[in-house]
Amino acid sequence: MPQPQEIELKFLCAPQDLGRVLAAAPEGDDDCRELISVYFDTPDLDLQKAGASLRVRESQGRRVQTLKRGDGLAREEHESPIAGDAPDPSLGPLPELLPQGVRGELKPAFHVRVMRRQRLVRFEGAEIELALDQGEVRGGKRVSEISEVELELKSGAPVALFHLARELSHAAPIYLSFATKSQRGEALVAGRPLHVHRRVRAPLGEDAVVGEVFQTIARSALSAIAANSELLRQGPDAEALHQLRVATRTLRSALTTFRKAVDDKDYQRIKDELRWLAKSCDDARNLDVFAKELLAPAIRAEPQAAGLRTLAAAIQAARERAEVEVQQAVGSARFRDLLIAVTGWVETGDWLAHPLSNAPARPFGAKALRLRLRRLLTDGQHLKHLDDAHRHEVRIDVKKLRYTIEGFQSLFGRKETDHYVKALKAVQDELGALNDLATAETLLGGLGLSAEAAFAGGELVGRASAKKPVHIARAAKALRRLGQVEPFWR
Repeated sequence: MPQPQEIELKFLCAPQDLGRVLAAAPEGDDDCRELISVYFDTPDLDLQKAGASLRVRESQGRRVQTLKRGDGLAREEHESPIAGDAPDPSLGPLPELLPQGVRGELKPAFHVRVMRRQRLVRFEGAEIELALDQGEVRGGKRVSEISEVELELKSGAPVALFHLARELSHAAPIYLSFATKSQRGEALVAGRPLHVHRRVRAPLGEDAVVGEVFQTIARSALSAIAANSELLRQGPDAEALHQLRVATRTLRSALTTFRKAVDDKDYQRIKDELRWLAKSCDDARNLDVFAKELLAPAIRAEPQAAGLRTLAAAIQAARERAEVEVQQAVGSARFRDLLIAVTGWVETGDWLAHPLSNAPARPFGAKALRLRLRRLLTDGQHLKHLDDAHRHEVRIDVKKLRYTIEGFQSLFGRKETDHYVKALKAVQDELGALNDLATAETLLGGLGLSAEAAFAGGELVGRASAKKPVHIARAAKALRRLGQVEPFWR
């Protein structure tokens, strides 16, 4: 029996821009109300661990219990009117999510209070509920503001949601977000950052099809892109920048891996926009790596070296310029369009009608992994004799193989894939060190350094380059060992 679902998009929006969103929306009758929601979980966070959220919402004297779970455009949603303030653990799928002994241990975790202005509109033959929420989430003594726009499909084609979202984003800066109010509350209570978001590998059943695997990878990557970009719009953050680049590369790699199943009229445009986003972050990330891996250890060893101090000042100035460029990129209209367009394509694109998207995923994955490994071993066959550019290509082969393994991991078993990834990581680490050296040489040449700073930088790179033959030998050895590991997909 199909589970009840909500189909909605959520956007971050500055409070002062909410009015512009409403003015740009199709006409309709507005309704304003205060919503007070209490989110519940067990002391061991059983619901959070199961990827579910449970709330009791009060509005205009009525209380509704809601359980949600899932990801992507459509999420499973179970609503039931209740009489009291506490949730009823017998309703919906709660009995299967909570062990018998802990059903009575549901306790308030945090509260959300918002003023909601909503409007039901007609757009492209669809009926869509537009909601503007402004308020706060409160957990203990911690408080976080909320200012969001939601578009929920009531009837019609889901693609209308994305078309309306794009129109609204041209009227005001709204940023697609995959973080729910429950996730913001969970992060607030835990006292941890929500935004530095690493990829989550969602479980897949043995009967998973190709399109389902691609959507799982893409949703996780898009969630990480949106979350880390949110943090970077607020200011520099080296880890958020790194995770943004990893997520973007993961999605670009998936586009290549799944090309035969997802190549449609929008494929190349999607690929080009993701390439733009990745390149927007390159300078900042390369400067971060240089500062951390080469410059910082040298300054600790020789804190009074004049040339190093001059070089450090020049690197810091370049980092600040690059950080501004990243902030401008993830705050731009182009980025907002990118998130809406890519998410819309993943969820509603023409590629979904391709027969291969409904083919069994496991044999498709095995073939993709086999081709990735063959490419890696062929390109890296004479690793010791390759130049920097060709070693970089081998490094890309390694990363693409790793992303592909991670994407299909739950279809083949964690134990088997972890063993293989460990061997693969040994190659990746050595090739990464070599790539950092090659990048450092190019980076310094483009900064217009003073003679003193250039000398200090050249000395740093020269010292590090002395270890280059060691890294090459280790990489070649690790690659030979990888070739001897029995592939888990056979």
